Amino acid sequence: DAGDKTQVFNSLWYPDDTYDAPLLGIDLLAFNRKKFLFIVDFQPLPDNHEQSNTDYTQFIKHIHDTMSPSLQGKMSQRFYDENQFFSKNLLFGRLQDEDENFIYSDLWTAFGKYVQNHVDMIQRHVTPNPKRTDHIREGQRQYDVYSAARDPAHALFTNIFGKEWADGYVYDFLFDISGGPENE
Repeated sequence: DAGDKTQVFNSLWYPDDTYDAPLLGIDLLAFNRKKFLFIVDFQPLPDNHEQSNTDYTQFIKHIHDTMSPSLQGKMSQRFYDENQFFSKNLLFGRLQDEDENFIYSDLWTAFGKYVQNHVDMIQRHVTPNPKRTDHIREGQRQYDVYSAARDPAHALFTNIFGKEWADGYVYDFLFDISGGPENE
C-alpha cells in the first residue's frame, strides 16, 4: 500500500493437492488512480484440466462471456505466454484514465464472481483424488518454476531491495515450491 500512488492486491490460491483443480490467480494493481492492471483467472495446471473429472471452465465461461469487453483483454507476451497456465476465460485488462466507478462496479463484480465460483467448485464439485497427488504437486511445482522465472515483480524488488532480498521473496515466499532460481 503506497496510498494513491500504488495499490497492489496479489493472491494465488492453491487447492489441496488431492484436487484436480486450477489455481485461482488474482492480480489487481492501481497506479495514481489513473492506470489499472488486472488479471483474475482459474489457472490450469499441466494436464490436470484434461484429466480431471470436473470441467472447470463451466464455472467461469458464463461470467467471462457476459462481462464488459474491457475485462476481456489479451495479455502481451512480454512476461507470460497466455497459452501456458492461463485459461481462455481469464479476466484481463489494462485501463488508463477510466472512470474509477468501472473498477468498483464491473471489475469488482467479476472478481467476486470468480472467487465465489472457485470456492463453490472446490467445495461442491471437485472430488478428492489421492491417487493423483504426486501428479498434482508436480503441476503446482511447474507452475511455480514458470511463474518465478517470469514474475515482473522480481526486477522491481531487485531495484528497490537488492537481489538477495528479491530472490528470497520470489523463491521462498511467492513461489516457494519452485525450488529456487537454479531450477529455471
